[in-house]
Amino acid sequence: MTARVLIVDDMPANVKLLEARLSSEYFDVVTAKDGPSALETLQSDSPDIVLLDVMMPGMSGFEVCEKIKANPKTAHIPVVMVTALSETRDRIQGLEAGADDFLTKPVNDKALLARVRNLTRVKMMMDAWRRRSETFEQLGLEVHLPELAKEGADKAKVLVIEDSEHSAEHIRETLVTVEGDDVTVVADGASALAVLGESAYELIVLSLDLLNEDALRLVAQIRAREELRNLSILVLVEEHEEDILAKAFEVGAHDYLVRPIEKSELILRSRTQIRHRRYQERLSNDYQDSLALAVTDSLTGLYNRRYLETHLPRMLEDALHDEKDLTVMLVDVDHFKDVNDRYGHAAGDEVLKEVAARIRANVRSFDLVTRLGGEEFVVVMPDCSLPFVQATAERVRAGLSDQPIFLKGQNEGITVTVSLGVSQVQDREDMPEALLKRADLAMYKAKAMGRNKVWVSESDDDVECSA
Repeated sequence: MTARVLIVDDMPANVKLLEARLSSEYFDVVTAKDGPSALETLQSDSPDIVLLDVMMPGMSGFEVCEKIKANPKTAHIPVVMVTALSETRDRIQGLEAGADDFLTKPVNDKALLARVRNLTRVKMMMDAWRRRSETFEQLGLEVHLPELAKEGADKAKVLVIEDSEHSAEHIRETLVTVEGDDVTVVADGASALAVLGESAYELIVLSLDLLNEDALRLVAQIRAREELRNLSILVLVEEHEEDILAKAFEVGAHDYLVRPIEKSELILRSRTQIRHRRYQERLSNDYQDSLALAVTDSLTGLYNRRYLETHLPRMLEDALHDEKDLTVMLVDVDHFKDVNDRYGHAAGDEVLKEVAARIRANVRSFDLVTRLGGEEFVVVMPDCSLPFVQATAERVRAGLSDQPIFLKGQNEGITVTVSLGVSQVQDREDMPEALLKRADLAMYKAKAMGRNKVWVSESDDDVECSA
């Protein structure tokens, strides 16, 4: 996963150091020497994340951050403050200005990459929602993107996982007293997973120093549950635990607090996570009913051809502008007519619904999955390498062929396979129609090679990636 990073610092040596570290990991870096030029760059270069020095002449980093977050067009862009200041009050001032995270000079490489990659994931999900909102408006639907800053964050349902009674009580009392949260406290992973299965929480506060528990494994277990994948996780770490914090971000943590926990910072960081959680929930809920008939397939619940034809050009335009990859995967059910002839059309509908569900389960949450018509489906995957696409396509194929589909009234499951054709953006002149045509031709190549296969179209050469 790559991103465009804007580095804002008045010291050329600092800029060169950060630029070298990020460029070596294939991030696209743009720079600005002060606040005003940074605000101009935000409008022209559309960065995914901002690394913002605090101490700058003229306009401080705090002021720049406030302006970024006050502008509805840039408020969703994550801001990481890079500072030599390490006092709690400085972090609180940054959080109040809208900063999403902090890095302390001299910048630790692992900390830098962990913060950037974590916030890039958040930004990609927000971008997906924003693009969908713009597409809905193009379709003439009365759907408007709400402002993140106006989302309420009080009276949340919070789960605290902490085996230190003193620390747990400090967190519970702060959240209940100041914000009116409904806080549940547990001391181990088994208890946490049990209560998570019983009630819907908006935030988890998790200690990474549990005495009898691998806290990182617990984060991974939470993320493995589909219904909990978007649940915000705020982890507690000791100072200078950069390695374990980097791993926590890798397995799915969203944010962190350094011990000893300061009340104001706990409130500000927890509110940020809850606000993002509620914002995503609001986007999802507000769109669901009004869009169902217009842009979704009534049988499978996926987006339909109309939505794909409207949204794919926007996704392609964004990919070309940001110089990122965009991939189209066409999935066609093999011998579907035989299913209808043998089991009836009602059974055929059941098969299509299950095929849709398994495709959805084997791609990323922000990938676009649509039913093109009949037994054909299209997946659009932004910003991913060809090897990643090949692995995903193979996972989709195996997810169907390796597990029979059981129909109502049938004791034995039926084996359903799919053939997949994949195409990726080739140059700046590429068009949506050409992408879909190459994917379609690749899919027919997979059919010709015996079905239940994946075929990837690369320029004038085709590369088979599953047998």
